[in-house]
Amino acid sequence: MKTRAILLLTALSLGIFSFHAAADETEYNPIVTSVPSLGIAPDATATGMGDAAVGTTPTTTSQFWNPSKYAQMESSAGFSLSFTPWLRKLVSDIDLASIYGYGKIGDKQAISASLRYFSLGDVIVRESLGDVGYSVRPYEFAVDAGYSRMLGRYYSMSVALRFIYSDLMSGDDPAGKSFAADISGYYKKPLMLGRNEGFWSFGFNASNIGTKISYDSGNNYYFIPANLRIGGAVKLPFNAFNALSVALDFDKLMVPTPVTREQYEFQDISSIEGIFRSFTDAPGGFKEELREINISFGLEYAYNDMFFARTGYHYESEYKGNRKYFTFGAGFKMSMFNIDISYLVSQSQSNPLDQTLRFTLGFDIDGLKKLFNK
Repeated sequence: MKTRAILLLTALSLGIFSFHAAADETEYNPIVTSVPSLGIAPDATATGMGDAAVGTTPTTTSQFWNPSKYAQMESSAGFSLSFTPWLRKLVSDIDLASIYGYGKIGDKQAISASLRYFSLGDVIVRESLGDVGYSVRPYEFAVDAGYSRMLGRYYSMSVALRFIYSDLMSGDDPAGKSFAADISGYYKKPLMLGRNEGFWSFGFNASNIGTKISYDSGNNYYFIPANLRIGGAVKLPFNAFNALSVALDFDKLMVPTPVTREQYEFQDISSIEGIFRSFTDAPGGFKEELREINISFGLEYAYNDMFFARTGYHYESEYKGNRKYFTFGAGFKMSMFNIDISYLVSQSQSNPLDQTLRFTLGFDIDGLKKLFNK
């Protein structure tokens, strides 16, 4: 029953129930991991651009996308709060809340941290169809810290360490615990168009490289969602007040592909071995490996670096989950704070992620200091 409950809660948190019918029954083979909340994008800035963010302008929520960006932040410190009501078309009590923060050390270094809390609300667990069952309140959280440093005039790298806690049975069974690390890099170079300065950039982030997780004191182990994301962006200024940014990301889970739909445990494969196998082990060969790559594309229009309008598109193969959706977003930024909102419109009407809203409120410490010193 434990394994079925884990897979059930995983499917619920990802929102993949209705996607199964969208693909050929014989080729549908999604990769399912434990702690899927680690893969849910938290902030309204990036999600307004179709989840394309590994190579975009640094923000206070860069810890999730690419911690290397913090070393290139212009402000000395900042923090942000994000909230996402999740799967509102299915349930009313699943939420993701997160807080992100960073501080610069001189001009070339930065430290950063984040805390994510994902609540799955009330879940009824039954041993059989006729069982009355009992209610549990599963939840997951992750806390991490990172260090980033400039390694050249335009290039920075970062390492982040993470502790993961996943309590799916709410005290009835041992909670799962795992440790993971992120390794990332970010290159950003100015780009002059006439008298106006934009930029072009590239980034990568290998995230959640860590230990497998167990929910039964070590009898069975499951992979956490190790992920590789690469991408780039370019900011094209039209004049001193108007600019357009374009971003494109590719990401892939670095987790073994199940040979059958029920094979999710991979007991004899270590997490590191699983990362290397994930690029060549798809039962459908190279064609299926390509299906495991998700694509995110985003646009952002900025007026005076104060008002922002965003849109984007996220593509996932119908054989790997079929999460295909358009996103729209808007933002307002002042010297001391910024507020952003994003909205998801699914390409499939049956997608429970449809109409997902995200909210982010960020604060710039330098701006706050100037405000209170007046």
